[in-house]
Amino acid sequence: MHAQYEGLLQSKRLSAMNSPLLLHAHQGANAAKSVIQCHRPGFLQHKTFVPIGISHLTWLLCRVLRCCFGIRRKCIIFPLLLILLVGAALTALLPPAEEHGGVVGVLGVLRRAAPQKGNPAPGQLADTSEEKKFTVIIQTYNRTDILLKLLNHYQAVPHLQMIIIVWNNVREQTPAKLWESLGPHPVQVIFKEQTSNQMRNRLQPFPEIATDAVLMLDDDTLVSVPDITFAFSVWKQFPDQIVGFVPRKHVSTAGGVYSYGSFELQNPEAAGGDMYSMVLIGAAFFHRRYLQLFQDQPKEVHALVDETQNCDDIAVNFAVALYLRKHSKSSTAHRPSGIFVKPVDLRNLEKDASSGYQGMWHRPEHLLQRSYCLNRLTQIYGFMPLCFSNLMVSQFGFPSYANHKSRG
Repeated sequence: MHAQYEGLLQSKRLSAMNSPLLLHAHQGANAAKSVIQCHRPGFLQHKTFVPIGISHLTWLLCRVLRCCFGIRRKCIIFPLLLILLVGAALTALLPPAEEHGGVVGVLGVLRRAAPQKGNPAPGQLADTSEEKKFTVIIQTYNRTDILLKLLNHYQAVPHLQMIIIVWNNVREQTPAKLWESLGPHPVQVIFKEQTSNQMRNRLQPFPEIATDAVLMLDDDTLVSVPDITFAFSVWKQFPDQIVGFVPRKHVSTAGGVYSYGSFELQNPEAAGGDMYSMVLIGAAFFHRRYLQLFQDQPKEVHALVDETQNCDDIAVNFAVALYLRKHSKSSTAHRPSGIFVKPVDLRNLEKDASSGYQGMWHRPEHLLQRSYCLNRLTQIYGFMPLCFSNLMVSQFGFPSYANHKSRG
């Protein structure tokens, strides 16, 4: 009787152990055990474990997280090291902070370019809606087909308030009706018909100009939208200077005679960065006050421009340099008339003109005339006011000096 009772009790214990509730609790304990084993150091490397059910999922999750952590750590460390090395290399390539024509090194440029809160610094513009826009002036002659292409291109430029076309095709109808018939256009275009074909017609203080910033462009030059936008941001930091894409220089001789020269990124004689003393206004930003400033120059200056049908851009650089000297706080350090912004995409469309008209810079006497203008303007003003600079601002990287990698 006692033996039968013991057998019945053993049978009930076995059936209870096989019940779903107890099996579930048993598997949960195994799962917890597997989690603890998964976090043991070296467990995955030194122990073989075959989990079942929930234990299997937990084990896989632990392994995936561990692998991902290792990969992520490597992916973060190596790029950070690479960035630090590249930054150190670029910093080593920068020239020391030094003055060239009143422009103080790279650090000074970065400080001036930093956005200012509150009242603007002297020489900077207030951040108002009017100062966020600019006006384009294009003087044209016998290039109507190119002009329409340029007008269509510049319609997409942000912050552009108006385009003024100085129409030098005397007694010929402007394409204003054609342009308006293909509207509407986001930017207003105004045609200013002239009574004579003079180079200095574009330097009039037109009453339609409502912005401080003026972007003057030749009628055969196409500047990319990013280049214009970047140059405008640079000009807002240097509103008293000409900010443009085409630098030039004057070269002096021992006898005091000046010659007009081009600007190269590398000076072949000094094996270092070249210098410039002018920024041409055929693709440049400047303050609208300089339009009136040019009108106020001596009559001999206007006569020189009319005589040569040339050199109005050189005369503007002289006028700006004199203005900066007059309003300078220092009697020794003088700022250059312009700042060179290195363009990424600037094209000459002259070959696309159906008229076949070539610009005056193709004339064989063009460079001789410009050298003549340098010496004549120096005589008119009594001295040479132009200052040299080798500051080059690029939208890729730091403000730098021309070919600073090869500076001797």
